[in-house]
Amino acid sequence: MASNPLPKTQSALVQTTYAQPLEIKSIPVPDAIPGSAVIKILSTPVVSYAKEVYNGTRKYPYVTPIVPGSSAVGRVAALGPDSTSLKIGQLVHIDCTIHSRDNPDDIILCGLAGGFTEGSQKLMKDVWRDGTWAEYTRVPLEVVFPLNEEKLVGELGYKMSDLATLTRYLVPYGGLKDIGVQVGETVVVAPSTGGFGGAGVACAVAMGASVIAMGRTESKLKALVDTFGARVKTVKITENVEHDSKALTEAAGGPIDAVLEISPSEAAKSTLIKSCINALKRRGRVSFMGGIHEDVPIPIFLVMQKDLVLKGKWMYGRDEILALIKLVEAGMLKIGEKGGIGLKGEYGFVEWEEALDVAFENSRWDAFVVMRP
Repeated sequence: MASNPLPKTQSALVQTTYAQPLEIKSIPVPDAIPGSAVIKILSTPVVSYAKEVYNGTRKYPYVTPIVPGSSAVGRVAALGPDSTSLKIGQLVHIDCTIHSRDNPDDIILCGLAGGFTEGSQKLMKDVWRDGTWAEYTRVPLEVVFPLNEEKLVGELGYKMSDLATLTRYLVPYGGLKDIGVQVGETVVVAPSTGGFGGAGVACAVAMGASVIAMGRTESKLKALVDTFGARVKTVKITENVEHDSKALTEAAGGPIDAVLEISPSEAAKSTLIKSCINALKRRGRVSFMGGIHEDVPIPIFLVMQKDLVLKGKWMYGRDEILALIKLVEAGMLKIGEKGGIGLKGEYGFVEWEEALDVAFENSRWDAFVVMRP
């Protein structure tokens, strides 16, 4: 398909000053340069904590002025001269996780977070700062992933808003893959009733594992069982370590194989990490993916005695993205509304304040919000 000339300007959401309100502005449409693609945005998710990122509450490191917004679904509008496989008009997922080409340890989330190294800060400041809350965005070729439109839209019936939820599943999938979750194992997802936690339950089930979902609200836990079936059991978090450890073991019918910890920052004082470690079998594994910023107690003697593996995981890699897309295209993992999460709003960029508010108010696992140009 031949490339149509790109417009010279576009409408975009811009934050001119850190932590100040966003504005609709007319900005230039970027050109495709070597190593890049320009993507026409179709649908982009609004993470539940976006409001706290862009009002400065979470103190994410990023430079301004900036076009916010992270991952998205779109169509290829222009390609750099070194692209060899992507096609103009192709439906794609673009991912916000960008690595430096000469030092992969320098990582940013475009439009969201500039990383914590000098190199990552340079990467955002000088090259890839702008995100997806615009009509067009330019991204490196390696974060553009083709989607089988005939399969996903034609056969499986997904809408663009559904496909925009891919990132929600990618985060916990990265942690589950990192600790080598296998078919037939029992995995605890703790807590499981937030957006990433519920997606972690969905991913673990799709990977062939049995799941113990932990949470504080019985109605939300029941909804997970109703959605994902008999391979999901639940344990209510009581903050009584002895009680919760025993409940996990009983639900699993013995020691558990692995844990995906994906706690919010508010869970710093929770005992759930200790309860999960108590219930792990010998040589069990834990993936720490949560947002707790404070130090938490770890039963070191038990970790040593059981030969446990504790791993931190931030986001995911290219291989995980490709594998997850295959799971969705094969129908093994259902996402978006087909996966049991309800669309609470699809907003134009001019409605950004309402979009951020609604996303913040619907931070549970069974709700999502998207924006579109």
